[in-house]
Amino acid sequence: MKQTLKFAALALVCMAFLAACNTVAGAGKDIKKVGEKIEGAAKK
Repeated sequence: MKQTLKFAALALVCMAFLAACNTVAGAGKDIKKVGEKIEGAAKK
């Protein structure tokens, strides 16, 4: 029983970590796009 709970807790932690990485990567892409728009506007 304890081993099952440990495995379930580990699985939840891994899922949360992967979701956070995905969110950070998406935010980085969004920030990059905004920076490119600002840079393009500054060159005009």
